[in-house]
Amino acid sequence: MFITATELKNNIGKYLELATKEDIIITKNGKSIVKLTNTKDDKIEMAKSLFGIIPQDISPEQAREERLARHERID
Repeated sequence: MFITATELKNNIGKYLELATKEDIIITKNGKSIVKLTNTKDDKIEMAKSLFGIIPQDISPEQAREERLARHERID
């Protein structure tokens, strides 16, 4: 569902309730600016997307250390 920012502002309660059932795209000046969505659905999809990323033969601590090492800053 697409609605304008003004429509959201004027009827926020209605759209918060609807967002539990479907995604709502808010537009401003005819352009999509934000998506209002159910947070539970996002967590499930995120978990599904991560399935299989960590190899079976590595511990969570080793995975964390490897991830942190990739993002270390060298000054």
